Amino acid sequence: MKFRLHLFEFEDQPWFPAVLRAGQMDYLRFMISSLGIYRPVAPLLATALHRTQQSQLLELGAGAGGGTETVLVALRQQPTAPPHLGLLLTDLYPQPAAWADVARRTNGAIQGHAAPIDALRVPADLPGFRVIFSAFHHFAPPQAEALLRDAVVRGAGIGVFEGAGKSWLEIGLALTVLPVAQLLLTPFFRPFRWSRLFFTYLVPLIPLTTIWDGVVSIFRMYPPAQLQILAQRADPAGRYQWQAGQLRHWWGPRVTYLIGTPNGS
Repeated sequence: MKFRLHLFEFEDQPWFPAVLRAGQMDYLRFMISSLGIYRPVAPLLATALHRTQQSQLLELGAGAGGGTETVLVALRQQPTAPPHLGLLLTDLYPQPAAWADVARRTNGAIQGHAAPIDALRVPADLPGFRVIFSAFHHFAPPQAEALLRDAVVRGAGIGVFEGAGKSWLEIGLALTVLPVAQLLLTPFFRPFRWSRLFFTYLVPLIPLTTIWDGVVSIFRMYPPAQLQILAQRADPAGRYQWQAGQLRHWWGPRVTYLIGTPNGS
């Protein structure tokens, strides 16, 4: 699927209730972490960290922090990874309860930033190699270009990762298998929330909005060729080395990625 449609997503709307947003984020974190969706990016990311001499990851649009635990574990197993690697979660809509849970499980290696952070204008006092997992598709082309340009202006390395290959099969799974998994697994999501049970089983707004946003997310994803075009527009002077493509997990799923590092680093 090489085309892109920027359709409506509930998660993007400021009016979307926080309890439903948190329910969606908890589900995504559980599935991405349990399935290890982003483990294949560890070698590429370790090389980029080594090249930029960074030991801090700054995650933009982190949601509930889905996938970062497995990425951190996989990174630490890479020979070129920094010995003391930390990760700071940021989002325009912070998820303090979920982030505190992640911090506890990782003994503080992953922390959350309490204040809202706009990924298009990252404050100078938040250094680190910027990463964005499962969220770049939320940005229309002008905003996506601005996000990359902000990293270039600041001289920060950046990695964009989407846990799909943009296929019709993935849309089929989002409409069938994944909703069933959500209904079966919701009681096991942590931190525990009564509201999550209420809006999953009694008034099923969380699964319904998750299905819609999941399908739309695939339509909104940028394929590698479009990621390269965005990078070239954000970096017209060619100050960065850009690499885009797809990686396949050993059990099938693909990860689409774009990595940019300053020339000479």
